[in-house]
Amino acid sequence: MQPDEIAEVLNRPLSQDMLARDLTRLAYVAKDGTPRAVPIAFTWNGQQIVMCTTTNAPKLSALRHNPAVALTIDTEVHPPTILLIRGRAELDVVDGIPQEYLQMNGTYTMTAEQRVEWEAEVRSLYDGMVRIVVTPTWAKLIDFATTLPSAVEELVRRRAERQNAEV
Repeated sequence: MQPDEIAEVLNRPLSQDMLARDLTRLAYVAKDGTPRAVPIAFTWNGQQIVMCTTTNAPKLSALRHNPAVALTIDTEVHPPTILLIRGRAELDVVDGIPQEYLQMNGTYTMTAEQRVEWEAEVRSLYDGMVRIVVTPTWAKLIDFATTLPSAVEELVRRRAERQNAEV
């Protein structure tokens, strides 16, 4: 996909709603060659998906070995809305707690007191983190009204061809 095509998909209002959600599923290939998909909090900075993890997370060695990733952000209603993104993970080791980590976890419902306790716990636990930054190289929005999965699009096309042939 060309950058302008990716931007067109990601700038749609429905895509922007999806990029404002709390959780994505990060898919990558583990070092043993098997696939992994893990839920992880994220934030969208307008150009990249940023996720944060511990410096000892097993996924880091896998991402260093093979940085190709896929992300799924979706809803839990019918019909679902699904934003699919592919890209390459860049790893950025940082001292302390990245602001994105505090931001992405700021959407959970917490009282002000719970938030202070949570942040104190986080700061006492982590002396550093790794930012996993993904710049999209491909994107697709599926809403089942204006866009469908490619396999379903093909079935719709075949049905139309059959119906036209019957006329």
